[in-house]
Amino acid sequence: MIESDRELSAMVQELWDNDINRLKPGKDYRISLQGKAGDSMAINDNNDGAGYPLFTFVDENIFKKETFLAFISLLDNYESDTGEPEIVTPEEVAENHKFLDSIIQTPTMKIAHKYLVEKHLSPEDETQFKEQLYRIWFELYARRGSSRPDSSGFEHVFVGETRGGRTVIGFHNWIQLYLQEKLGHIDYKGYSVNANSPKPDENKHILALQFSWKNGIKPKGSIFIGVSPEFEFALYTLCFLTSPNERVKVQFSFYDVEIVCHHYNQKHIGTTYPVLLRYQNPE
Repeated sequence: MIESDRELSAMVQELWDNDINRLKPGKDYRISLQGKAGDSMAINDNNDGAGYPLFTFVDENIFKKETFLAFISLLDNYESDTGEPEIVTPEEVAENHKFLDSIIQTPTMKIAHKYLVEKHLSPEDETQFKEQLYRIWFELYARRGSSRPDSSGFEHVFVGETRGGRTVIGFHNWIQLYLQEKLGHIDYKGYSVNANSPKPDENKHILALQFSWKNGIKPKGSIFIGVSPEFEFALYTLCFLTSPNERVKVQFSFYDVEIVCHHYNQKHIGTTYPVLLRYQNPE
């Protein structure tokens, strides 16, 4: 078991404590875990552990907040099938910049930026920092099996992609999950647990789950629930820039978590998501 990274854990705790836009479970949103997902990879299998949607309620007024609004505007800018080249319009580039402009003003991103500057991993100049974030998250690259730029870190992690039309890859964001479920594109199939993982809790902010999206299946996904876009952006950017390892253990709030962060050519995020190891009693 890798030791948890104490310095990074302290930073993540600070990000968590300053995530002023985080939603409160049971108040701002409610989820219904229902049953455990089956092991089947089939779309229409009878092992569906959940007959109802995952989200029973979300206070959508929260989506009017600046960072949520800017984030949601990016979700429809992508072609989900890998292998299909992404065409980025000038309007979409402007939306990407607007999103970065909005998040770098938040306490969580300011904390992350200050730390990265101290570590000589990011430029102090805000415009240059934004350029660095753009390269890490929004620059296109060719995912496996494609000869043309068809993917980006943002698309993979926050929007989701399909491979061969049958397998969902990426898709680690609760807002996209909620919005797609509301549109009828998501069928939640239950929570995922293995022998070592704790049973999920409707009032906690991390969940492993299985779902289908459009015609593809995500056999096991892992997401934060109810956190703000800026918290995830800050956390994953920190892990990407500070840790040469593709897995780093952090402890914060109630959670003992492994953050998986795969690099693409050391320049871009390939994928990144949380894996809940156990709950801990907050001190």
